[in-house]
Amino acid sequence: MGHWFTENIIDNGRLPLFMAYIGFILGFLGIRISVRLIRAEVSWWFNNVTPGGLHIHHVVFGTVLTMLSGLGLIALAINGSQTTLSIFAALFGVGAALVLDEFALIFYLRDVYWAEEGRASLDAVFVAMAVMGLILLGYHPLDWWGADTNDMAATIAAVIYSGLVLALAGLVLLKGKIWTGLIGLFIFPLLVVAAIRLARPTSPWARWRYTKRQKKMNAAVKRERRVRRPLIRAKIFMQDLMAGKPDVAHAKSGAEEELNAKVHPAPAKGESAGLVLTEAISPGGGPSGTIDQLPFDGQQPGTPVAAETSRRPHESEHEPVEP
Repeated sequence: MGHWFTENIIDNGRLPLFMAYIGFILGFLGIRISVRLIRAEVSWWFNNVTPGGLHIHHVVFGTVLTMLSGLGLIALAINGSQTTLSIFAALFGVGAALVLDEFALIFYLRDVYWAEEGRASLDAVFVAMAVMGLILLGYHPLDWWGADTNDMAATIAAVIYSGLVLALAGLVLLKGKIWTGLIGLFIFPLLVVAAIRLARPTSPWARWRYTKRQKKMNAAVKRERRVRRPLIRAKIFMQDLMAGKPDVAHAKSGAEEELNAKVHPAPAKGESAGLVLTEAISPGGGPSGTIDQLPFDGQQPGTPVAAETSRRPHESEHEPVEP
């Protein structure tokens, strides 16, 4: 393990990236533990930061920390030692975790930390963690093996390859496979497989290509429900676990609700004009494949109805709020 770390991380100059990754994970776990303890009103733990009665959210501290550490990284990018850069990178990772942990607050411009919309923060964290992990392992988006920029033929081949990757990624996104399209930028074979396989039934591609091919549409719906059910259950359970209250029954019922909202045949081209972008981001008007509760269902975030429907049935409006 030590040999692998030295050869693949330190010798390749990835120590700052590794420290940023570790800082991100520790920062996320640390703030989640902190807000849980604050919410439980544990006497020996810190309380909310409320100078003059103003509640300062931890996204503020994260923003300041990322700005200061990012400035340090830029200033030392050329002449700084790997050790010094690693320290600033770790601080940057912690700050980024604090910011993304309240991504939903930034997105909705209101405090939805413990509400259903708060899952958007967890999705943002998981996406960032996956991308950072892939880069740490040596995967790079649009990276071409051994391309020599001084060789014209190699450069042309790299450009063609990058164009192919982007084209396939676009096709995969049109098929409604958000995660696969993102990770496929790093792992090319995933794009090839995803581009060949059936599209998600509510995706723009299914809307354009499957509405007059009933057998293919039915196969897409059946496959979507079979493949996504365990994944959605696991996702909801993990999100509930990180958000506060894991519940197997809620994971099962939530999965069925999400499947019912998202897994259905796409309407024909002329039936619902103007819904292509909505279907691409939030299929069927329900939660999207990546971020739940995006406001594309005609209801603006922040309204009393949205606030009421977003609250879990067992959660009280007067429960303590996290920092």
